[in-house]
Amino acid sequence: MNILFIGNSHTYFNDMPALFRRVCAQNGETVRVVMLAHGGKGLDFHAAEPETRFNICCGEYDVVVLQHIAHPFGEEEPFFTAAKTLDGWIRQSGARTVLYMTWSEKNNLEGQARMTDAYKRLGEELGALVAPVGTAWQAHRAAYPETELYFSDGEHASPEGSLLAAYTLFGTIFGRKPACPPEEASLCEEAWKAQP
Repeated sequence: MNILFIGNSHTYFNDMPALFRRVCAQNGETVRVVMLAHGGKGLDFHAAEPETRFNICCGEYDVVVLQHIAHPFGEEEPFFTAAKTLDGWIRQSGARTVLYMTWSEKNNLEGQARMTDAYKRLGEELGALVAPVGTAWQAHRAAYPETELYFSDGEHASPEGSLLAAYTLFGTIFGRKPACPPEEASLCEEAWKAQP
């Protein structure tokens, strides 16, 4: 399976697509991952970049994962408009769209509800899968407060946070609970429980 990740630092931090590929390998799935990610940029930036359309249309991908700017989350209109443009190209190419729902800042727990709602509404509008990383993130924080999911800036992911994202994306894309090493069991469990 060929997968393109489009996003920003919440995609590239800790080489999350490579972690996702590792999770796939330990679950018997062979994937090729490609990433277009620019720090601090939203999907509106990517929709205006010629390289994005070219990659989607010519990359022979099976899945394209879309991640919008998260901190601050900002207005929904540019997010929805850009996602619809990208989804149109993705559909033309024969691939599937997966929306990568991110998490709110460490000191902004209440911000997750708005982000979650926006990704779910957009998923319904597009008929796209939504990887509920933000939902899994908040559930894991509540159940396992001793595990630090955030990088020191309180916004980006720690290695554990990126692994949680990778496990959640696996569950969404492949529709099954991932197997994992014992030391990653809590991440794996919450990633699966968050799936709709």
